[in-house]
Amino acid sequence: MSRAPGGDPQLAATRHQVILDTLRARGQVSANGLADNLGVTHETVRKDLLHLQERGLLRRVHGGAVPVESLTHEVPVGGRTAYGPEKARIAQAARHFLPDAGAVLLDSGTTTAAFADALPVSPRIVAFTNSLPIALTLLPRLGAVTMLGGRVRPETLATADGWAMRAVEGVRADVAFLGANALSPEHGLSTPDETEAEIKGAFVRAARLRVLLADHSKVGRESVHRYAALADIDILVTDTGLPLQDADALTRDHGIEVVRA
Repeated sequence: MSRAPGGDPQLAATRHQVILDTLRARGQVSANGLADNLGVTHETVRKDLLHLQERGLLRRVHGGAVPVESLTHEVPVGGRTAYGPEKARIAQAARHFLPDAGAVLLDSGTTTAAFADALPVSPRIVAFTNSLPIALTLLPRLGAVTMLGGRVRPETLATADGWAMRAVEGVRADVAFLGANALSPEHGLSTPDETEAEIKGAFVRAARLRVLLADHSKVGRESVHRYAALADIDILVTDTGLPLQDADALTRDHGIEVVRA
């Protein structure tokens, strides 16, 4: 059994409890954020996370950690507050891939919602989305907005099931702006819910250009339902929390253009 890191066992136990409480509340933790909040070095946080992983209490990923139940765990959309500044930078960088005119697909998710918030008024663009919040954001900005019908999942406020699938299958878009709960070289892009995985996969197939918007904490994670391979994605817009060597590996091994904002 490994010994608790960080000197005083009492202080280490307190840090561990804070880490686990934060993880339960937010669904993921950032190593940088933990170091700042706890007033310790990044090395201490790294040892804390290693210790907790060895005890089976969390799973380390790039830049932080996720719950051990993350293969099926899904934080409700209202509780997804982590990495706000990173998502805002991703949203601004993703605007570069917005066409001057044409059809776009916007997947559900907090990073794609940040992208929708960052869009300028663009009357020559028509959009299709399965996200209620994104549809409402886009409505006053774009030439036309189509909400894909179907059952609304309360966890994500997104439509799913057969009606939404039939609608997507009739669409051909210039660009799809996609979200993901997890992406890894072994398992590709994945998400906890089977019906949303089907919709996301249909979005990938429906677009000429596929742009994935995902903060660095999603890289290296896996969830239950796979909906695309990494090679199916043309561009990943992420943040600088993803190490440059990992970004280079995604380009070299899977042909993905990686933008670190």
